[in-house]
Amino acid sequence: MRIRGKDYLSGNLHDYIVENGKITLIQDANTSSTDIGGINCWVAPGLIDIQVNGYKGLDFCGEELDEGDVHGICQRMTETGVTAFCPTITTNPYEIIVKNLKVISTAVKNSKPGFAKIIGIHLEGPYISAEMGPRGAHPLAHIRRPDWDEFLAFQDAADGLIKLVTLAPELEGALDFISKLNSVGVRVAIGHHQASLGIIKKAIEAGAVLSTHLGNGAHSLLPRHPNYIWDQIAEDKLSSSLIVDGHHIPSSFIKVVYRVKGVSRIILISDVIAAAGLAEGRHKFMGLSVDVTADGSIKLSDTQYLAGSSVRLCDSLAIFIRCTNATFSEAIQMVTTNPAFLLGIERDHGVLETGRDADISIFSDKPGYNLLYTIKRGEISYSHQI
Repeated sequence: MRIRGKDYLSGNLHDYIVENGKITLIQDANTSSTDIGGINCWVAPGLIDIQVNGYKGLDFCGEELDEGDVHGICQRMTETGVTAFCPTITTNPYEIIVKNLKVISTAVKNSKPGFAKIIGIHLEGPYISAEMGPRGAHPLAHIRRPDWDEFLAFQDAADGLIKLVTLAPELEGALDFISKLNSVGVRVAIGHHQASLGIIKKAIEAGAVLSTHLGNGAHSLLPRHPNYIWDQIAEDKLSSSLIVDGHHIPSSFIKVVYRVKGVSRIILISDVIAAAGLAEGRHKFMGLSVDVTADGSIKLSDTQYLAGSSVRLCDSLAIFIRCTNATFSEAIQMVTTNPAFLLGIERDHGVLETGRDADISIFSDKPGYNLLYTIKRGEISYSHQI
């Protein structure tokens, strides 16, 4: 397969030769015919999404989740430009968390060619703030303090696949818990919390490296200063994941984070849930009722509280660029290189190089940057001609 397009880093027109699922040659474009792409396309690595709750009716926290559902989400993720991602397990009863971790780990062992790859599990909760606002849409009844023995049971059920944990660092025992996670190679994010600056600094010392969906999972009203959002923005040792869907955070906030954190410390996430991709109206998942609205936002029914996103990760790029005047190259790094480095998988994901798996996303070069193709290990998994 010969793919032609502008390299996302240099802007130079290249041909990418793909054989047996690998990139075997990258060269300046020549006069040879090409299979896909062209002079009006950007060629980038496949996108990496570290926060996927579900998609198009399938839910990683669903009580009836089975292996087929997991494969279904893996297949549908390629519609979003994603070739690698983290299923996200949120606050739930112990039994559901354990069962679904086992289901996901089994599905990973039986992964399907051409489907997006699961590169680790993101455990978001249950060790988060119980207070209204910071807890977001997480069910109060199942929020609890960090428990190392319980986490080890979760990790055993996941067959070691839990790679990222989001928690509230102000909880009793949380700082020691962070240290233990760090010692076994699990990345730690703080989120759904209301920690003071002192606690945030101690969490960083213990090993926290990320703020999960910064600006969300927070009180509706905060003191002008100090407050835990500004405190996290100012901490150089914390990267920030952002939901850039036009609903969760305003453009001014996105611009501020971009100016302070820079290109290397921002990770764009989708935070899509099972209702994403479904028709406007009311839907129920895991006992929660949510409304998909006309403007594309998803809210807890009869409230103004957002409950995850419906915007594809590939579409977040154009929103981010519009809000910040970042380059396409910079935005791509936030959904490829940066999450790969966070998870320690940069040797296998997040760049275009000879010898690597041919995990590739192709975008139009117009300001909307529409996703045209997703290629997973040399297979066209998604295509959309505009």
